[in-house]
Amino acid sequence: MQPGIVMKFGGTSVGSAAAIRQVATIVAAAHTRHPLVVVSAVGGVTNELYALVRKALAGESTTEALDALIARHRTLAAELHTPHATLEPLFAQLADIVRGIALLGECTPRAHDHVASFGERLSARLVTAYFATQGLPAVALDAWDAGLVTDRRFGSARPLPTCEATIRQAIGAVDGLPVVTGYIGRTAQGEITTLGRGGSDYSAAIFGAALGVDEIQIWTDVDGVMSADPRKTRTARRVDTMSFAEAAELAFFGAKVLHPATMQPAVKRDIPIRVLNTFAPHVAGTLVTARLAPHQRRVKSIATKDRIRVVNVVASEMQFQWGFLAKIATAFERHEVVVDAIATSEVSVALTVDADTKLDALVADLSAHAEVEVIDQVALVSLVGEELQDRRGFAAEVFETLAELDVSPRLVSYGATGNNLSFVVETASLPKVVTALHAKLFERES
Repeated sequence: MQPGIVMKFGGTSVGSAAAIRQVATIVAAAHTRHPLVVVSAVGGVTNELYALVRKALAGESTTEALDALIARHRTLAAELHTPHATLEPLFAQLADIVRGIALLGECTPRAHDHVASFGERLSARLVTAYFATQGLPAVALDAWDAGLVTDRRFGSARPLPTCEATIRQAIGAVDGLPVVTGYIGRTAQGEITTLGRGGSDYSAAIFGAALGVDEIQIWTDVDGVMSADPRKTRTARRVDTMSFAEAAELAFFGAKVLHPATMQPAVKRDIPIRVLNTFAPHVAGTLVTARLAPHQRRVKSIATKDRIRVVNVVASEMQFQWGFLAKIATAFERHEVVVDAIATSEVSVALTVDADTKLDALVADLSAHAEVEVIDQVALVSLVGEELQDRRGFAAEVFETLAELDVSPRLVSYGATGNNLSFVVETASLPKVVTALHAKLFERES
């Protein structure tokens, strides 16, 4: 029988024996909806796998780190009273690949994706083994065995157009509850790929869209999408309902709950997404839908990126001449630098990028026909909500608040969709800016 819902469980949801037991309880309660389960790697394991590669390339011993990763999974299996025999072949394969990287002193993107895949593959087998002890007839499936075939863009692979048919065929043949690896896929040639960091959400949406399910559930460790990062704003509150457009804006501008690519397959099939808390399953979570009722079109959340840089490009000789923006865009494309927000004038452009982005080559390129300044120690604040399109004086409220705090924005960008207003402030000012704006926009409504 084809699944009626997809339930994706993130790293914290499968990060301990207690968490996996909770997942089994949640899945068992949803059995009448015929779930397909997608799992991430055990919390922190993907980072550990990346660290293994770095150690191998640096010529350092990987024995201790590899043994610790293996021991962690064996311990989980023991705590869940399940055999770890299905894990052992994967441990051996991982050790062989890491040894090969160390001997060669190099790691191709293909090999890197292969190493990264072990987190989800181990997790799916652990979860499936425990489900079986609870009377859930689960079947562990690597994503490719569930029909997910991708292109060869290692590190950021995308499904082939034929995937929907192959997924329906593969899942239709499964006798039991499918437990599928998130984040990974495989090319038609058999090469393992990854969908990008956070790609398990994307996997869930790919499977949900292909199967035409009623709902895609993203189970995490928060009560849903929040009005601000609860780690930075103690008064952050859960958002009941939001649109795909709002969720996409939030994901792009730094919210961690949903992966930016997740919405694409769901939007295509008009399948709602619900964000839920594994550790508080009684909470309704956040429903993400295609359309909002008029009373739901309000400001939803404040997203922040506190590790960014601003690239200022000034070319006064380009005033009244065509081609200035084209040259800048071409340079960013040539050096594969991703931009978040942009502000322009007749002779200058300011753009924000992640703080870890390597800019030396780009700056040298741009400097051939412009003055370039890179500003560090700044943060991006984005206010998101469909109400921004209609709320007169909203920007004035925001900038009055900044003035009261004696904070001057370094860059201001009002999104073309009308769903977000973004600006850059010094990193040191970020806590007080978010606190004040949250109080003004959300707490005074109560």
